[in-house]
This record gives sequence, C-alpha cells and structure tokens, in this order.
Amino acid sequence: MSETKVYTIKKTNKFIKPLVYTLLAIWTIINVFPIYWMFTFSLKNNDEIFGDNIAGLPKNWLWENYSRAMSGGKMGLYFTNSIIISVAAIILTLIAAVMATYAMSRIVWKGRKLMNKFFMLGLTIPIHSAILPVYMTLKKVHMLNSYQALIIPYAAFSLAMAILICMGFMDDIPIELDEAARIDGCGTWGTFFKIIVPLMTPALSTVGIYTFLQCWNELMFATIFNSRTQFKTLPAGINELFGTHTTDWGPVGAALVVATFPTLLVYVFLSKKIQSSFMAGAIKG
Repeated sequence: MSETKVYTIKKTNKFIKPLVYTLLAIWTIINVFPIYWMFTFSLKNNDEIFGDNIAGLPKNWLWENYSRAMSGGKMGLYFTNSIIISVAAIILTLIAAVMATYAMSRIVWKGRKLMNKFFMLGLTIPIHSAILPVYMTLKKVHMLNSYQALIIPYAAFSLAMAILICMGFMDDIPIELDEAARIDGCGTWGTFFKIIVPLMTPALSTVGIYTFLQCWNELMFATIFNSRTQFKTLPAGINELFGTHTTDWGPVGAALVVATFPTLLVYVFLSKKIQSSFMAGAIKG
C-alpha cells in the first residue's frame, strides 16, 4: 500500500503581516485625525485655534461653545428641522420605492420595463444640476420656504437608487408566495402588505440609511429653497455663525460636530448592515 503524501501550504513571509498592520494603522490615523481635530477645534477659543495649539488638546475645555451654538446660533431649531425633513423624506422614499418596485416587478402590464428604465435614468442626473427647474417648480406651486420644499426633492432624487436596491431583493422573492397568498384569499394589497413588505425589511433599512445620509448633509437645496429661519436645516444654518468682520470659531466647530457626528454614528453602527444589504441585493439581482 502506497504511503499517503501530505501537502503543506508555504507560510507567508513573517514580515508581511506586521507591515500590513502598520500600513493599516497609519491609514486609520490619517482618516480619524480630521474627526479628532474637528472635535478639539470645537472646544477651543480663537487664540488656541490660530495660535500654537492648532492640533493639540484644548488647554481650557470650552464646553459652553456647544450651548452658545445651540442657543444663540439657533442650532437646536436647525437640528430639529433636519430631523423632521430627513425622517419625512425617508418615509416618502420608502413608500414610493417599494410600491413602484412591486408594480414593476410583480404586476404584469405593458410598459413596466420601460418605466423601470425611466426611473434608472435618475441615477445619471446629478442632484444639483436640477436646482433651477426644481426652484421654478416649487415657486409656481408656492412651496418655497417650507418643509415640503426639501422633503419632496430629497425623496425624488433618492428614489432611483431606492428602486434599484428594492428591485434586487424583490426579484428573488419566489412568485409562488404571491400565488399561495391569492389562493388563501389575499388580493393585491393583501399580498403586498402581508407577504412582500415583511420580506423586504433588509432592503428597506438600507434605503432608509442611504436616504438619511443623502438628506442630512445636503447644502445647496437647503440654502436656496428655504431662506426663512424657521425652516433651515443644520448645514444651511451653520452659515449664520460666521460674522461680518470677526468670527468666534469655537461655536462654529461645535455646530459642525453636531451636524457631522450623527452621520458618523450611523456609519459606525450600521455600515456592516448597509454593505451586507448591498451585496445581497447584487447577488439576488
């Protein structure tokens, strides 16, 4: 009986692994430093910011910069407006996307493929290239300086990507589930709400996160479509903290932290979910 041969895989050079980790550590520091700098910047006064302590920890931790930004700069109002607009845009996008996807994926009607291609054209249009026509439309329907002036455009420009994500998931849901639901007495709406929507939860969560990131940091629409203080969002409201001749940069940094950290937290806690949902949608599509 012949002897069994044992094959071994050659070990990687022992210097490669430490080198890779070193490079990754350096890359992490490069990416994290702007966040650290912005946070420490928000707790300093102008003398430290423009003096000899640009990148170091604050000598005096000026937490009152946050209270000054939130009260005197009306950042509390702008923060609330950003939440209202973002949540409303997410809800509108989710409803429109999942219903449009259901109509184009599960209901047979002439022109559904053409309609899907029409929606996908939205991916090729930069959002800010449509500022003038959107502005004129909102002006004619008397929607400027209102929550709707931002909610509707944000939802509309998020719709193409939302449908693309939802389509990848919905195409993989077996059509036999729809047929079984109809046999049990469910109509179109019953099948949609009882079968399709629960199975679309991963896609809907991905769409919600994507829409939030799109809405929260947008500046051009927020500045042009809403000029009244009561409807401004955080990115637009931060401009009011700049003085005509002098600027107290500490409160400006505090406002930037308030505006930026929510999106960072969403990324830190939900990035794996976003990536897995996109991958699952790609595989299913």
